[in-house]
Amino acid sequence: MKHRATIPMLRSFDEDKALAFYCEYLGFSIDWTHRFAADLPLFMQVSRDGIVLWITEHHGDTTPGSHIAVKVEGLAAFYAELAARRHANIRPGLDAHIGGGLVVAVTDPFGNRIDFIED
Repeated sequence: MKHRATIPMLRSFDEDKALAFYCEYLGFSIDWTHRFAADLPLFMQVSRDGIVLWITEHHGDTTPGSHIAVKVEGLAAFYAELAARRHANIRPGLDAHIGGGLVVAVTDPFGNRIDFIED
């Protein structure tokens, strides 16, 4: 067996809010979307700079309020990008991380937290 990727899955409850947060605010792109039927929940993949996330509205796929850590390079530039965009409900900082380095912690509209960490 050879590891190829680990893809965190995060719970969503509102497609418009998910798109606004992940795509407009964080700058991710939609790779693909899936619904079993037009009136059923959304499952989508978003990505940015090698980071891949699965965002799902399906009950039972994952627990709301999850917390993931993403190790990155170029965190100060990412932070500046977020600060320039401004979001009505979140103002992350560029803070010291307990393990050393820096962290930008964001919480999506569904209570999921993502720590972007640079060592």
